[in-house]
Amino acid sequence: MPSQFRIPPARLDGAYGALMTRVARRMWGEVPDNARVLWHHRPVMRAVFGFEQKVARWSALDPHLKAYAEMASAGVIGCSWCLDFGYFLAHTRGLDEAKVREVPRWRDADVFSDLEREVMAYAEAMTVTPPEVTDEMVASLDRQLGHAAVVELTMMVAVENERSRFNSAMGLASQGYSDVCALPLAVAGEEPASR
Repeated sequence: MPSQFRIPPARLDGAYGALMTRVARRMWGEVPDNARVLWHHRPVMRAVFGFEQKVARWSALDPHLKAYAEMASAGVIGCSWCLDFGYFLAHTRGLDEAKVREVPRWRDADVFSDLEREVMAYAEAMTVTPPEVTDEMVASLDRQLGHAAVVELTMMVAVENERSRFNSAMGLASQGYSDVCALPLAVAGEEPASR
């Protein structure tokens, strides 16, 4: 389902728009729909993109765990754009696609370790309103990952909440980023599709 923009997508014009279009196409194949929404308020757009560049450099948390946490959070919110893009990013970063594909159904999938399950449970507990994070969750993750990784995990889930809530509120839906991947993106409650 294409995005149902709740405000019209902006035309990326001028030299900055041309540069942004070129960079987006090189990195992702097309301009993300959220960039077309953010273009309406360029100071917000520049702040978001600048922050995202800094977030991309964080490295205390294993990239697999980071991807699972982000996608679990996006799944709770129901952001199909975020799941689609997250799956694409996992693919481009060389993560195990068959495993990433199971994140929306992680409770029923037998491919995840106990730690990976704890990370996804934590991401979901952080994402629901009100949050359901417990002292025991944090203590267990801290023992296994260390302080820096738990701080990064917590912030990554918070950042994904911001992304997913913005994209969902603006009516953005999957753009088909996951189409380039080896396996189709799963949706919670669906049986795995075969190719």
